[in-house]
Amino acid sequence: MDSIEFFQVFIIIIIIIILIMTLFCMYFRSLTSSSSSTSSVAAVDTDIPPLQEKYDVFISFRGDETRDSFTSHLHKALLRKNIDTYMDDRLEKGDDIEPALLEAIERSKIALVIFSKDYASSTWCLKELVHILGCKKNHGQIVIPIFYRIDPSHVRKQKGTYALEGRELKKRLKGSRHVVANWRAALKEAANILGFMIQEKQGGQRPILLRKLFKMF
Repeated sequence: MDSIEFFQVFIIIIIIIILIMTLFCMYFRSLTSSSSSTSSVAAVDTDIPPLQEKYDVFISFRGDETRDSFTSHLHKALLRKNIDTYMDDRLEKGDDIEPALLEAIERSKIALVIFSKDYASSTWCLKELVHILGCKKNHGQIVIPIFYRIDPSHVRKQKGTYALEGRELKKRLKGSRHVVANWRAALKEAANILGFMIQEKQGGQRPILLRKLFKMF
């Protein structure tokens, strides 16, 4: 596993603090809403099924870019704080991958989307993102973007590796223009959500200090 910089550790600590506070607020809100529902009858009929939450956090990321670096460190830090976090390594042999991951998204309270350089080159990552934002709209799922060594404006305006163009993409989609339109809209929406930025490497490594910080969190 790659070493991790001091600044990245600091970001991970901040993310954990925010997630703990958010989960606490969600738990408190659920208690108050459940108590009030006992004294009133629901007047709104909707065809959107209630979200049966199972996981605290779902992490969407491009595996071959960050799995063995930032994402792995973040995942382990979350588990150490007893924040039940879903990554694709929880898939079991025999699982149908797409339905299993989409269900995990639906059953998560919070989604962390790690935008790295080649995130948008993965059609599966883009499918995850669209599904996550659908859960945000329909169920109020909280979405937190993390821009890992990528400028948020590149995601928002679809520049560089986030430009959804090229013959290979059109060949894979076989003329499904609405799919690309959904991906473009999802990238723009996600990039406009307040999140975290992790820039290029700066300075040297500080392994001793990092170990001390990780023991605290």
